[in-house]
Amino acid sequence: MKEKIVLIDGHSILNRAFYGLPNLTNSEGLHTNAVYGFLNILFKILEEEKPQYLTVAFDLHAPTFRHEMYAEYKGTRKPMPEELREQVPLMKQVLEAMGVKIAEQEGYEADDILGTLARRGEREGRDVTIVSGDRDLLQLATDTILVRIPKTRMGKTVIEDYHTAEVLEKYQVTPPQIIDLKALMGDTSDNIPGIPGVGEKTATKIIAEYGSVENAHEHLEEIKPKKAMESLRDHYDLAELSKKLATIDTDSPIDWDYESARIGSLYTPEAYDIFRRLDFKNLLTRFDSQKAESLKGPEVKLLEEFQEAEEACRRAAAARRAGICILPEQGQIAGLAVSLSAEDTFYIPAGGFLTPDYLKTVAERIMAEVPEVSTFGLKGLMKYARAPRQEGFFDIQIAAYLLNPLKSVYTYDDIAKEYLGAVIPSAEDIFGSVKLPGASVMTPEQAACYAGQTAFVSLAAREPLSGALEEQHMKQLFLEIEMPLVFTLADMEEAGIEVHAEELQEYGRNLQVRIDEVEKKIYEQAGETFNINSPKQLGVILFEKLKLTGGKKTKSGYSTAADVLERLAPDAPVVADILEYRQLTKLKSTYADGLMNYVAADGRIHSSFNQTITATGRISSTDPNLQNIPVRMELGRQIRKVFVAKEGCVFIDADYSQIELRVLAHLSGDEKLIQAYREASDIHRITASEVFHVPFDQVTPLQRRNAKAVNFGIVYGISSFGLSQDLSISRKEAADYIEKYFQTYPKIKEFLDRTVKEAKDKGYVDTMFGRRRPVPELKSSNYMQRSFGERVAMNSPIQGTAADIIKIAMIRVNERLKREQRKARLLLQVHDELLIECPMEEVDQVCALLEEEMRGAASLAVELEVDMHTGKNWYEAK
Repeated sequence: MKEKIVLIDGHSILNRAFYGLPNLTNSEGLHTNAVYGFLNILFKILEEEKPQYLTVAFDLHAPTFRHEMYAEYKGTRKPMPEELREQVPLMKQVLEAMGVKIAEQEGYEADDILGTLARRGEREGRDVTIVSGDRDLLQLATDTILVRIPKTRMGKTVIEDYHTAEVLEKYQVTPPQIIDLKALMGDTSDNIPGIPGVGEKTATKIIAEYGSVENAHEHLEEIKPKKAMESLRDHYDLAELSKKLATIDTDSPIDWDYESARIGSLYTPEAYDIFRRLDFKNLLTRFDSQKAESLKGPEVKLLEEFQEAEEACRRAAAARRAGICILPEQGQIAGLAVSLSAEDTFYIPAGGFLTPDYLKTVAERIMAEVPEVSTFGLKGLMKYARAPRQEGFFDIQIAAYLLNPLKSVYTYDDIAKEYLGAVIPSAEDIFGSVKLPGASVMTPEQAACYAGQTAFVSLAAREPLSGALEEQHMKQLFLEIEMPLVFTLADMEEAGIEVHAEELQEYGRNLQVRIDEVEKKIYEQAGETFNINSPKQLGVILFEKLKLTGGKKTKSGYSTAADVLERLAPDAPVVADILEYRQLTKLKSTYADGLMNYVAADGRIHSSFNQTITATGRISSTDPNLQNIPVRMELGRQIRKVFVAKEGCVFIDADYSQIELRVLAHLSGDEKLIQAYREASDIHRITASEVFHVPFDQVTPLQRRNAKAVNFGIVYGISSFGLSQDLSISRKEAADYIEKYFQTYPKIKEFLDRTVKEAKDKGYVDTMFGRRRPVPELKSSNYMQRSFGERVAMNSPIQGTAADIIKIAMIRVNERLKREQRKARLLLQVHDELLIECPMEEVDQVCALLEEEMRGAASLAVELEVDMHTGKNWYEAK
């Protein structure tokens, strides 16, 4: 096996970590967020790469050989914030304590050092990985040199990987041509001026066609557009200068040897001391010699004898508060953990007289008799033990989600770190893997540790989480919406929805017939058979044999991505057929074939509904995702026919009408929009009449369609570019539409501007019910990220408020059905729609109940409207 060296761009990764994490200080007041983020990226890279050698390169900020002749371009970078500057020597101190090789060279930048060491490693037959946030380093990528670029996307860290092929695919130029690309377009973040008036798109086109700046200059008269030709002609000296500035020196005289860079034990006593001084409590678990000292969980008692288990359960049932955790196995309880305090936490595995039914009885008794019960994932627990009441329960996972809805996962050990200041064993610590094994695979000691820690954190974190919710004004949201919703979703999951297996098979057969028809048409137009699912073969057929224009060629072939094909489809029938083929095959694999895997023994699909996934507060559905049933194609919509009401019942489909626009009317207080809704008129026709200055009864279908696109687009912070794409009009026309819309409804513009400003000031937006959505993108130095943040700030209060209203409606409908002892059951929630399975004899009463509870879910300046339909299957009801 080849040896591997990992090379890290010190300043670049520190900088990324600094801007990607909120400000952190230790007990001494030292800023630590950049160092903390750097270490997390370092450990992730090392775990993935498993290298033998490691070096971190830093700039010395002395004049460099590459820049000393071009003093006018020095100092154009923004000055480093003081909070970041003070962390540079601290980072070096941490790395030295860990025994990590640091490379610096007077007169050379970090990327010159990285380039030199990377090329040296490649020549000597080693694999090389470079980690940097600087895309200049892509010029170093080869088949053996991998460039990894960490970046923040939607609040999460992702790492983009580039060998030669990936650079070519992403940028349409080879790695060495990245230098020429920078020479034309410049890079202000790296003091490379470029030439005036040439952006990335034009620069890419020129370099892809001519190969280099020099060759482009030799073919100057051929360069298009004219503006680029004139710029290259008039500023060729600047392009030459920029190319020199962009070229990394791969032969710098760095004093470095492999032995000094060999990775030893990073977890030294010196590193442990500095991690503890910096308050990096969760990183202390990496230190084997001090691990026991750093883990602060309870001692979990393993109770395997019936008598001692019975005594502990009696004590638990008499307690005022308890944290509980259930480990399931094959639909039954395999183990029960209960925590009454750090000193009194126990785990009972199923076995002997301690049967799964006995543990279920104990769990339900605790849930019934203990006034305050805390859990980590209450809905999952209720699959095995149901509570007879809703009061007194506290789900720490949901509380943590409300307090930070941008995280991808919420683990009990993370909650312990953040809200208890305790470092306790994670699932990975206990099982050696992030993935939780089945209970039957766990040893009794592992099961006791995992379930006991979870029960203890559930108990101990309740008070600090509750305090944090109170402080952020979300306690009412948690208690009155999110916690009651757990019980509603548990009822929906238990009910499931019946699927007609024969109808599903027939649907699959019909799809296959249509797939065969479309496939035959494609082959006829292509003049040959080929693998339509192969992007490479498809690209050759479309762009070489059929000679369609607009193909983007990469090293692996032509791009046949959906956006490329959608642009070609209006003028090329074969492309339209290919897009239909893709939709049909997706329908067959995902729904016709895929849904059968989820049909349970009772003939129903029991989807999972998730509360802690979306940042806006919307509920999501998985295993399977029933919220993503196709609606655009008629053949797609027909999948709803396989979802049927049970014998003697019908489906009632109740759908909020234009709820987000109504929420916008309420939040903005725009009198004209409110009045339009109060008059119960066609809102899109009214908007078209106002925007296009035509009488209401003379609005054309096209004008109404365009007004509808603007109405709904405004809710999502649509740009003139986005609207132009949706309506196939110019950006200027789209901008005019949006401007006229805001002239018609001026308070909407005021509301959206005010919301963005407040988000920039506060760092978050909130819904009518107090749900907070942080918007860290607004602080980004990247224009695209800030623009995304502005759209999020505009949309989240609207979409989040609508999501809250749907949740309130679900709770009210479900609880009233139970209170009135109806046989009707709430089965599904899909965006703004509720689906109820209702006995024929209850239809009138349940329709009236739905109307009342859904309309009454919120008091807005405009009435909430509900559309209702019934049918024997979901297709008929919709």
